[in-house]
Amino acid sequence: MLERENLTGEESFDLEEILQLLDQPTVRWEEAGLDPAPEACGTTGREEFPAANEDASAEPANEPEIITQVPPAPVEVAKKANPTFPLGKTVALYMHDLVYLLIGVVVLLCLCFRMVIVDGDSMYNTLVDGDYLLLINNVFYHEPKQGDIVVASKDSFRNGSPIVKRVIATEGQVVDIDFVTGNVYVDGKLLQEDYIYSPTTNPEGMSFPLVVEDGCIFVLGDNRGRSKDSRDPDIGLIDKREVLGKAFFLLLPGTDHDRSPRDFSRFGVIS
Repeated sequence: MLERENLTGEESFDLEEILQLLDQPTVRWEEAGLDPAPEACGTTGREEFPAANEDASAEPANEPEIITQVPPAPVEVAKKANPTFPLGKTVALYMHDLVYLLIGVVVLLCLCFRMVIVDGDSMYNTLVDGDYLLLINNVFYHEPKQGDIVVASKDSFRNGSPIVKRVIATEGQVVDIDFVTGNVYVDGKLLQEDYIYSPTTNPEGMSFPLVVEDGCIFVLGDNRGRSKDSRDPDIGLIDKREVLGKAFFLLLPGTDHDRSPRDFSRFGVIS
């Protein structure tokens, strides 16, 4: 080993070690014991080199992508939940619904109910001339009962004009009338008729006692002195199919041939 004499008395360098360091192709700064200044490398910090045992070609691990959905503004949500329409369009929508509602009411009234106007005094004073009555249509009213007030149409009487009468007896029952006392009997029992205005004293042509035939009813007016009813051969027994409906509600009181004002206390269910 060659050594150069140190004239200054300092420690001498080993030439052979220096030559070995020069023969190496690359030297890390850390191995050489040097720390390069950031300004010299054009960086703001120490440059990091991969370790010798690390794979420089290894790709970084895949990390899950996080997507953040921003909710709509509260004002936009309110607009979607409660849409507003111009005044003209709102009125049109209400009118549209009202038309359909009226059509439904008309159809319901035609199927279930019917309205008639009392003409005459045969049911006085339960009903008076000019009363507006609401009927349960015969579509739903099939079995008249004793005491019901019905509207019927008999072709043999006034060309089928509707008449309003009270049911006295139904099929199979026996009707008898004492025209002297004015008493009416059904199946031998005296009827308690507190609803009549005048007694039953006019024979009108039918023979009694009378058996009510199947599918028929026997009717009388409450004002027996001025009523054309089942005592008259032109009317006689009324077939159930000739019944238009049952009068059950007084919609508008009449004026009794303009002889009295409308009595609105009579408004309501007919008894």
